[in-house]
Amino acid sequence: MKRLKAVAVGAGYFSQFHFEAWSRMPEVEVVAICDLDIMKAKQTAQYYGVPRFYDDIDEMLDREKPDFMDIITPPAFHMAICQKAMARNIAIICQKPLVPSIEEAEELRLAVKASGVPFMVHENFRFQPWFREIKSLLDRGWVGDRLHSIYFRMRTGDGWPEDAYLSRQPYFRSMPRLLIYETGIHYVDVFRYLFGEITGVFAQLRKLNPAIAGEDCAMVLFQFANGASGVLDGNRFNEADAEDPRYTFGELLLEGNGGSIRLDMEGRLRIQPLGKESFEHEYVHQKRNFAGDCVYATQRHFVESLLQGKSFETNLEDYLHNLRVQEAIYSSSRQGKLLNP
Repeated sequence: MKRLKAVAVGAGYFSQFHFEAWSRMPEVEVVAICDLDIMKAKQTAQYYGVPRFYDDIDEMLDREKPDFMDIITPPAFHMAICQKAMARNIAIICQKPLVPSIEEAEELRLAVKASGVPFMVHENFRFQPWFREIKSLLDRGWVGDRLHSIYFRMRTGDGWPEDAYLSRQPYFRSMPRLLIYETGIHYVDVFRYLFGEITGVFAQLRKLNPAIAGEDCAMVLFQFANGASGVLDGNRFNEADAEDPRYTFGELLLEGNGGSIRLDMEGRLRIQPLGKESFEHEYVHQKRNFAGDCVYATQRHFVESLLQGKSFETNLEDYLHNLRVQEAIYSSSRQGKLLNP
């Protein structure tokens, strides 16, 4: 069995989920971690049994010569880090938000295409077990052969205090775009994964916490190419009535011409065929790592695809469609009208 040699850049809050997931994959050996804060890199490396740590990316890449690099930094750093990997023909898995602007995303797409380097966006929400199961149910016709609507209500409840986000991801506070750019993009991807291409959006974005820079509340209406409609009703200010609001991040209702599927905040799925009683649909999901172990599932997909030479589900070419929808959402909110991505 070929073992992939990996390095990682970034030792912040979310990196813990990446490193724990890599540790369960026999095909992967993380040999080094890099962070601008050398003590943070050292402590993270020691905790996860990673042999070496750096505060200089070039030095790490030249010494370690990895097969791939995992980028777990804020988006402003992604372009420069990706360029260093591409120059050395190193495969990349990169966290979202991808880059600060759609123009930079297009620049990155062209650079990746020219380099030929395998590149996957670490878009992990579509790999949550409930969305994988719902996709399977849709493919098997459990709610009919015509989709009507998809509605997702998200309440994380972590954004209402005056010191919101300081303890976990403090850079959230100063981001000029927050809810859609950082969190809502996940549901743009999930909606496309489940319902297909988005052809129109109408959005109202607001800021509920005056202590932060960007929006933390969104109501977005989606139109799909297949005639279905969708709603994202989300805010990070108000709380959900759930023991762990960051397990499913919200509740979903999906309807078709044959019935409906409901997801609750404990990960339970209920199916209601038209004219019949609803019933709980059993499937496997577990409270491990992050949000149903979706980080592991995402990275598992990356590794298997890389080893088999297959394309990634969240490849850069496809992910640009998500970013165009994201830009249309912001433009719609500013202009107060329906827009096509």
